[in-house]
Amino acid sequence: MVKQIRKHQDQSEENNAGNDDASKGFVLLPIFDNSVQKYLLMKNNSENGELAKGMAHIIVEIIEYMPNAVVSKTIIKKSTGNITVSSLDAGEELAEKLSPFDTYVQIIDGTAELTIDHKHFNLKLGDGLIIPAHAKHNFNAKEQFKMICTIIKSGYED
Repeated sequence: MVKQIRKHQDQSEENNAGNDDASKGFVLLPIFDNSVQKYLLMKNNSENGELAKGMAHIIVEIIEYMPNAVVSKTIIKKSTGNITVSSLDAGEELAEKLSPFDTYVQIIDGTAELTIDHKHFNLKLGDGLIIPAHAKHNFNAKEQFKMICTIIKSGYED
C-alpha cells in the first residue's frame, strides 16, 4: 500500500510538471479504475499552509530533516486548534515554552527528549504524550526526530 501511495505521489509530481492548473493551486492526482489510469484534479491547499485535503499522506515523509535546523509544517490550522509536524536535527532543541492548551505529541521517527516542569521523558517512535496546559516544556534532539503536535483550543479544563 505504501509503495502504491508513493507511486501515485511520484506520478502526480510528473503529471503536474508544466501543468498550468498545478501552478494555480490544483494538482492532477492519478487514480486507477479497473486498471485504467485516470486523473483527478484536486485543490492543493498548500497556499494556506495546510496539506492537500482528500488524499493520503505518508506522515513520516511530510517533512524532511535539514542539517542544523528545526523544520515545521502545518497539517491543519484552524481557530479551534492545529496539527503540525516537525523535524529536529541532532543537537537542536526547542526553547522552553508553555501553552494555554493541552498539547498531544507523537514521535513518528527517531527519539526525542522532552522535559515538562523539570520532569524528563525519552520518547521513541510511536510514543505519544499529553503536555498539560500551562506546563513549561522543551524538546531536545540528542538524535534527529520527527513529531506530530496536536493542539485543540478549548476552555481551560482540568
